[in-house]
Amino acid sequence: MKARFGKVAVLFGGTSAEREVSLMSGAAVLAALQGAGVDAHAFDPAERDLHALKDEGFERAFIALHGRGGEDGTVQGALELMGIPYTGSGVMASALSMDKWRTKMVWLACGLPTPRYAILDAGTDWDAVVAELGLPIYVKPVHEGSSMGATKVVAAEQLQAAWELAARYDSLVIAEEFIEGQELTAPFLEDQALPLVRIVAPDGNYDYQHKYFTDDTRYDCPCGLPAGQEAELRALVMKSARVLGCRGWGRGDLILTAEGKPYLLEMNTSPGMTSHSLVPMSARVAGLEFDALCLKILEGARLG
Repeated sequence: MKARFGKVAVLFGGTSAEREVSLMSGAAVLAALQGAGVDAHAFDPAERDLHALKDEGFERAFIALHGRGGEDGTVQGALELMGIPYTGSGVMASALSMDKWRTKMVWLACGLPTPRYAILDAGTDWDAVVAELGLPIYVKPVHEGSSMGATKVVAAEQLQAAWELAARYDSLVIAEEFIEGQELTAPFLEDQALPLVRIVAPDGNYDYQHKYFTDDTRYDCPCGLPAGQEAELRALVMKSARVLGCRGWGRGDLILTAEGKPYLLEMNTSPGMTSHSLVPMSARVAGLEFDALCLKILEGARLG
């Protein structure tokens, strides 16, 4: 196994608001790779200069960073320049998928369904946004994940405070219409979508705490949809990933209304790999245990 992959850096931690989750993801991946006999080593870009990867002879990188500085194309670009193959999407797809606004523009241009939205700033007419999108409204930073800085607005007078919270995380803030329905996620590995996971959070509030630190959220995998309908949704997620240029592995999030209409929400190019994470859960149902999943992702590491 050591000869197959060479010296591998597991990049985790970093400086983003999602550092805490990344530390958990990276620790799990590192343990799995080392347990499988891979010459894998921890590497935290918040504590060490990335150039050390080249100086110390690393031959591959498993990216378990989340958020800005790790999932947005910056680390991917540095690895490209150093000639070190890495897991997941390339520079362009990483940057594009991290940007919720531009992701939506690409999807809409390709005729893919996604909720209506508005970009917010200090001069926004809050009443006009409510009139256009209705209530509730989700307000979130454009370049953050894991529900960081996100608020579900249920009354017009809450909108400005929600924008102010999101603006602490990002200069770009988006408001998105609320779509009532089942929350689903579809991981993918190379060119195949894995089984859908249905997320049932307390009071429909799938926030940071419920994602990573409580056992109150229920995850159904298999998701319970008819096989034909699930196949269509998995195909939709793969198309949504392809038009963004994604590769390797990732996870698309969507909502399915009671009428059976899907709406794409976000694309994640470096999803969580914690004990509560959705990609390992789905992969297990597809017959791929965690160690094998990590090896499969590492196998897909490349440049360009």
